[in-house]
Parts: sequence; C-alpha cells; structure tokens
Amino acid sequence: MDLFTLITLLIVASALFAYLNTRLLKLPDAIGIMVLSLAFSALLIAFNTIHPVWLTEVRQTVAQIDFGRVLFDVMLSFLLFAGAFHTNTDQLRQVRGSVMLFAFVGVLISTALVGTGLYTLVGWLGFSISFPLCLLFGALISPTDPIAVLGILAKFKLPANVKYNIVGESLFNDGVGVVVFASIYRIAVNGTESIRAGNIALLFLEEAGGGVLFGLILGYGLFRLLRSINHYQTEVLITIAGVMGGYLLAQKLHISGPLAMVVAGLLMGGKARGEAMSDVTEEYVDKFWELLDAILNAILFVLIGVELLLIDFQVAYLPLCGAVIVLVLAARFVSIWFPFQLARRWLSLDKHAPVMLTWGGLRGGLSIAMALSIPAKLSGQGLIVTLTYAVVLFSVIGQGLTMERLIRRLYPTSP
Repeated sequence: MDLFTLITLLIVASALFAYLNTRLLKLPDAIGIMVLSLAFSALLIAFNTIHPVWLTEVRQTVAQIDFGRVLFDVMLSFLLFAGAFHTNTDQLRQVRGSVMLFAFVGVLISTALVGTGLYTLVGWLGFSISFPLCLLFGALISPTDPIAVLGILAKFKLPANVKYNIVGESLFNDGVGVVVFASIYRIAVNGTESIRAGNIALLFLEEAGGGVLFGLILGYGLFRLLRSINHYQTEVLITIAGVMGGYLLAQKLHISGPLAMVVAGLLMGGKARGEAMSDVTEEYVDKFWELLDAILNAILFVLIGVELLLIDFQVAYLPLCGAVIVLVLAARFVSIWFPFQLARRWLSLDKHAPVMLTWGGLRGGLSIAMALSIPAKLSGQGLIVTLTYAVVLFSVIGQGLTMERLIRRLYPTSP
C-alpha cells in the first residue's frame, strides 16, 4: 500500500472517531478517540473467526506503519512545539525548581524501582527477562508523556501550581528518559562493557544540554525573524520551517530534538508572542498550531488503538500486566514523594501534590515507540511491548477518565 493511501486511511479513521466521540461519547478527545480505535480493533479480532481475511488485511496494513519512526521523526516535533507554545510561561517559571527536580531525579528513581520490581515479579511468576531489559522497561515507562498529558489535562481544572508542575515535568522529563533509555539500551544489546559512567555523562550533556542550548538559539532566531516583519502568512510558514528544519538539524547534530522543540516553543509562546507578533499574527499562529496539535493527537491515538492488532498478547500475561500497572504507579508515587519531602520547604506545593502528580503522570505513544524500538532478537522483547501497552492503556483510559473525580476530591474548591 502506498504512503498516500496509508495517510488517507489514518485521516479518515481519525475524523470518523473524532466525530463519533464528539457526537456520542463526549469524552476528552484523546481518550474518546483511543477508546473507539480500540473498540474497532477488538471488533476485528472478534470477527476473525467469521471472516479471517478482514483481520489479516488490516494487520498487514497496520504493520506497514513504522510507529516509532512516524512518532519520533514526523509527529513529535510538531506536538512538542505546539504543547510548549500554548503553555503559560509565567506560570511555568514559578514552578521551575520543582519541575526540574521531578523531571531529573524522579525519572532516575522510577527507572530503578520499576526495573528492580519487574525483575522480581517475572521471577515470581515464572517468566524470564534479563535485568538490563527490565531496567530498559523502567526507563521507557518512567517519563510521563507530554502528548498524553497536554491532550487530557487541558480539559480539567486544577490549582495552577499543580497543573504546571505536571505539564512542565512532562515536557522536560522525556529528554532525561531518552538519555537513560539509550544508555541502558546499549547495555541490554551489547553488554555492560559497552558503556561507562563517563559515556553516560557525556551522552547526557550532548543530548540534554545540547538540546536546551540549541532550542534557545532556534527560538531566539525565530523571534528575530518574526519581529522583523508583519505578514501573518509568512510568519506562520516561518514557525513551520523552524520546527521541521530545527528538529532535522538537531538529529544531525546528535542532540535532543524533543528538548530543543520544547525550549523553542516556550520561548516563542512567551517572548515572541508578546514582543514579535501583531494581534493578527498571534491569532493566526495560535490557531494554526492549536489545529495542527488536535489533528496530530487524533492520528496518534488512533495509531495507539490499532496497534492492538499487532500485540502478541497471551492470557498468561494478565497477572503480570496487572502487577506491573500497580508497580509503575507505586514507583511514580515514590519518585515524586521522596524528592518532594526532601525539598518541601522550597516547593510551592500542598500535601496532595504527590498523589495528583502520580495520577496525572500519564504514559502514551512515546513509551510504546521506545518499546517497539527494542530488537526482537532480545529474549522477552514481546513481553516488554505487551506490558508497555497495558500500562499505556490503563494510564490514558483509567487515569484519564478518573482524573476529574480525583481533582474534585482533593481540590473541592479548585477554580
């Protein structure tokens, strides 16, 4: 099947599910679209006994979509820039200390806890996965997904400091998670002799530090270009070119493209919005990125739903999936609670914040993309993909649907 046909099918499915959700389910967009795409996949599987050819044809079509490449190389730059562009930079600046603390320390603690816990669980339940592969799962599942968080949290009312801690952390901790994932990936594939502490530190400086610096340069360059003209069509085009060209250049420079897009988006949404854009330009740029964000989010959650058709799920995995969901939530709580207690006097967060940050830390397409990037030759890769998928489904649907109830209980007077 050619590329245009695949894109057409994705757009048509996204539009159909978005319509049905808006008209019938009335759920938050990301949740509703994913629920409908999951239902579609489940229906095809159910009809397999009646008409196996249908399921085979759809599976072959879905298998042609390289989920990791579509997300990392095409969609991620736009989604992260759009999310950062629409983030209130003044509010984010007020919680920057806790955001950095949770984004850096929290991911490392969670990775260690999840990896060690999974290794213990698989031993108890009779599965066989190496400890490096368990740690790799911890690294890919620990960062909260900014795409899922921004797509769902925007629908709910939270105290500003809690909301922007969740949003800010999700924007930054994926950069840390990718570095940790890349380091453990080399150990899992090539052995412990393939990497040293100095290599990890250098990789972190190159990926994370380089990404932040490049994002500042890119954002300031876009700001200067927009300030020098007043023509909204050209200015919208400049932002598109900046995101696409900047992300491509970041990949060529081997620095973190996601972090560069976040930093550039925050700078554009704050400084450029106030100083470089006319009211007309601001309206068009804002609406363009809002619309593009909504379209790409719809496509992404359709993809997550239909990937169910390719998951090699076995009934024997059910107890482990349930245990891992609890493990990931527990590790998330500890990774927030511990640094929160250590730095509580310096943080403008209340006692309910660790619970809200735990339940609001959603996982999504990024975790699935990283799981699918693990080579199939590694023993246990299929189980890791299944566990990742189970956690993501529970996170987006289970946590997403109950978030409003939790907010009302913890913050009954929230605006």
